[in-house]
Amino acid sequence: MNRGSLHRMRAWELSRLLARGEVSSREVVEAFLARIEEAEPEVRAFITLTPDLALSQAARVDEARARGENLHPLAGIPVAVKDVICTDGVRTTCASRILENFVPPYDATVVRRLREVGTPLLGKTNMDEFAMGSSTENSAFHPTMNPWDLERVPGGSSGGSAAAVAAGEAPLALGSDTGGSIRQPAALCGIVGLKPTYGLVSRYGLVAFASSLDQIGPMAGCVMDVALLLSVIAGHDPMDSTSAPLPAPDYLSSLEEGVEGVRFGLVREFMGEGIQRGVRRAVEAAAEGLARAGAQVEEVSLPALEYALPAYYIIAPAEASSNLARYDGVRWGLRAEGSRDVVEMQMRTRAKGFGPEVKRRILLGTFALSAGYYEAWYGQAQRVRTLVAEEFRRAYERVELLLSPTSPTTAFRLGERSEDPLAMYLSDVCTIPSNLAGAPAVSVPCGLAEEDGLPVGLQILGPPFSEPLILRAARAIEDLFPGARPAPLGGGVRPVPLSGGEGV
Repeated sequence: MNRGSLHRMRAWELSRLLARGEVSSREVVEAFLARIEEAEPEVRAFITLTPDLALSQAARVDEARARGENLHPLAGIPVAVKDVICTDGVRTTCASRILENFVPPYDATVVRRLREVGTPLLGKTNMDEFAMGSSTENSAFHPTMNPWDLERVPGGSSGGSAAAVAAGEAPLALGSDTGGSIRQPAALCGIVGLKPTYGLVSRYGLVAFASSLDQIGPMAGCVMDVALLLSVIAGHDPMDSTSAPLPAPDYLSSLEEGVEGVRFGLVREFMGEGIQRGVRRAVEAAAEGLARAGAQVEEVSLPALEYALPAYYIIAPAEASSNLARYDGVRWGLRAEGSRDVVEMQMRTRAKGFGPEVKRRILLGTFALSAGYYEAWYGQAQRVRTLVAEEFRRAYERVELLLSPTSPTTAFRLGERSEDPLAMYLSDVCTIPSNLAGAPAVSVPCGLAEEDGLPVGLQILGPPFSEPLILRAARAIEDLFPGARPAPLGGGVRPVPLSGGEGV
């Protein structure tokens, strides 16, 4: 057993080695820590690393295994967590100066569940500040680079989690998705990322951006690993009033059943203007592959999706304006010193603590909620949200799942869209509708764009709580497109080639 290659393995492969006693949890963690030491100077996927904590957690798993305890398949397999999710005793910054030294006194429910099954925490990953962005350039600390090309962005806002998985720094990661922040970076980094149904995964301990849209979800190198991670974090949580009172289904039992007879709809509105040619061709090839595998594929039109992007950029900033009012320098977090009174202290704290994009969205949201504009802007946006959800409902009377690109383009260059907020916002045009509808969607690699050789993500969308079918379809795409796992590219840190999705 070559211990030096452990970081190239997927979680399900590591699970088998651990179960057979061919490797210890400590050795697995040490392999990923060594890879982080090698790759992190170039990728910069993490804000906070926790090597001592990870090694101590791995030691406890090894001791439990030696006692013959019945362990979860992910026991001893390390995970990286987006720095917007609270971790007891480990700082949670949201990539913002205003929370630079905040150390939560409790775990988010998803983190508690990961600890309970024995997944060591490698660290907290970089992100756009307060999850507001599509490139991970809005971090107050540093940008993250795409392992495929270090001059390009990894996507955002969960870019640190996506880059860590793509670079082999972590086999599993958690992200959060408010308008595409799991799926878009997954597409740009060539990995798998799932936004679950709203309410399937607890939001307790997730620092809020837009509470009616935010959702935590799994990111990994293959569909099998995403399904394994989802099986840990999904399920009802009484600590979250929006948590669905439903048991989590078995996400593994139907994963290998294929797509024969499944009805797919290719969304016309996301295959035309604004979609990079190589992205469109890769998605069309994926649709054709599904048809060859026995699926029924047809084009469907969802006209209301045209209005999803502007509606989102009223609703999300409005909720952010309310949620971020708590960062006032009074209770915790940054406090600007030398102020004459509390009003000046709050103004100076927020001016110093928040970055430009966060300020922009707070201003947008405050305007949309202000007297005289509330109904014309926020009220109208909520009506559009209802139209989008209804459009999806009608589509799922005709087909079972929908297909589209995840991102309209492949990874763009660092700084390319920094001065053009509208161009940046358009990065999420294909992903936002699912958040407005509260429905699940997954991004899975479906090849490389012909223009630049960079990964393309296929987005598979379904009605609420259809995660088993969505993951089954994504697993079929992995079989159809083994070419989506190319040899590593040159020029910097290499992405780890993905292995298959054979069952645990």
